This record gives sequence, C-alpha cells and structure tokens, in this order.
Amino acid sequence: MAERSGSVDISATAISLGEAFGTPLVETTPADFERPVVTALRSTLLTSRAAARHMIEQRSGVILTFGGYGRPPTDFYLGGFQVALSAVDALRRQLAAELGSHGIRVLTLQSTGVSEAFGDDPDALLGRRATLAEVGTTAAFAASDQAGAMTATALNITCGAEVD
Repeated sequence: MAERSGSVDISATAISLGEAFGTPLVETTPADFERPVVTALRSTLLTSRAAARHMIEQRSGVILTFGGYGRPPTDFYLGGFQVALSAVDALRRQLAAELGSHGIRVLTLQSTGVSEAFGDDPDALLGRRATLAEVGTTAAFAASDQAGAMTATALNITCGAEVD
C-alpha cells in the first residue's frame, strides 16, 4: 500500500473480536475469555506496527483504535470483551508514548457500538448510540490536522453512556 500511494497516513483496526457474550466469568472457559483479548491486542499491534514503520520514516501519521475502557454494564455478561478494550486502551497509551517523538498520533474512538447495529441506548444521556456517519465524521476529524494537538487520548462518542 505505501509503495503504491507513497505514504501511510492513517491506520485503523476495527474487527470482530470473537466475543463469547452471555456467560458469567465464573462459567467461562479460559479459551472463550482470552479469545477477544488476544485477538484485539494482536490485531491492533500488528496493524499499528506495520503502519508505524512507514509513519516513522515520513515523520507523521495517525493510528486509530476503537473501544476504550468504559464501565462494565450490569445487565449482561461480556466475557473477555471488556478486558480486551481495556488492554487496547493500555496499548494505545504505550504506542503514543513510543511514537509521539516521530510525529505519530495515537487516538481511540470510544463508543458503545453504533445505532445501526445495536439500536438505541436508553442508558446514554442522549438516549441513543452514535450513528455510523457520526463515527466516520469523528474518525475523519481525529485523523485530520484539526486534531493535530491530540494524542494518547480517547474521543468519547458514547452519546453520554460514559461520562468523563
């Protein structure tokens, strides 16, 4: 990709983590618990590492992660999913610390999912989830020069489900 376009300016990892929702942790198998953790960390590390190698050479770039730590919900069981998000959040901080001196910014888009996939969120202050369009607009802002002073932080697009 870098050879074709001449640069790598933005990297984002947004994949399914192989979650095993619905089972209490005391009944979850180690494999079901660790699957989203390993998947989230491995995929974020691999894509970030590949992009950062090009970004270091060009002395600029933005790495976007998705998730954020948030509060665990009390109405259903998330297995290792919430742990995976917290781990990616820690990885984002470490990447930002190591890559900042090379002009590379690392940001998280923290959401509770999108309304098109999950419907409204009555617990959010706005009574809904972000739309795909809002997530896209926020990602475009985060990757733009307008957010050039932002790194090592999360952009909260939870519609008030998480209050900072």
